[in-house]
Amino acid sequence: MGRARRRRGGHPRRDLVKREPVPVPPADLLPVGPRATAAFRFVRLWAQPLLNLIFSIQVEGREHIPRQGNFIIIANHLAWLDPFLILASFKTEPRVHFLGDTTILRTHKLQWWMVRAVGGYVPVDKLRHGDVKLFEHVDRCLQRGGVVALFPEGTTDGAQEGHLLPFKKGFAHWAIDNNVPVVPVALSGTKDVWLRKRVQVVIGASLQPAGESVDTLVTLAEQRLAALLPPYVEPMGAKPLRAWLTHLF
Repeated sequence: MGRARRRRGGHPRRDLVKREPVPVPPADLLPVGPRATAAFRFVRLWAQPLLNLIFSIQVEGREHIPRQGNFIIIANHLAWLDPFLILASFKTEPRVHFLGDTTILRTHKLQWWMVRAVGGYVPVDKLRHGDVKLFEHVDRCLQRGGVVALFPEGTTDGAQEGHLLPFKKGFAHWAIDNNVPVVPVALSGTKDVWLRKRVQVVIGASLQPAGESVDTLVTLAEQRLAALLPPYVEPMGAKPLRAWLTHLF
């Protein structure tokens, strides 16, 4: 009693074997700063043309990207393609660092290895509210001149094209504490994707934190991002590789 029932050959049944949970990496696992690593430059060299080959990408508002200094990027979040579009739309330096839950990535060894090799990622443990390491590491990134990109909705659950979920306030705290502008980015067409689908990236004018409280900056950011979102109409016609590309990651 108490032992897993064994099949022929002496191996325990897989459904009775208890798997150890994958440990959550600390928020400060990867270094941060304004400089792009050689690995990042290499990946960007081939990934950006590949994205443009697979999808029809339209970027508007690049003139709103601050020419000097660093900043925080906020964007609506629909699916896996979103961070790749942001990276492709902004310059290599100052380096963009994403905040995100690594639970899925860490169960996919190849993707997790790539993230660790390329960098530019700050792991977020959603079960740890008020993670001191997370706040310190993001502050460190901004103080060193890096750019931080995050999705203030905090989830893709319930996300719909052309609509926003309520914002979390973390980005406003970091913007005010470090006196850096917030650049809103609206993404459209990424919820379901297929070969050569048209997707849009709309970059808005920076929001300055001076004179704003956390609550007023969050409200202003929600209003600005909502105004940037283009109306979405489901395209007609063939949708090749839709199931595969939509669920690629």
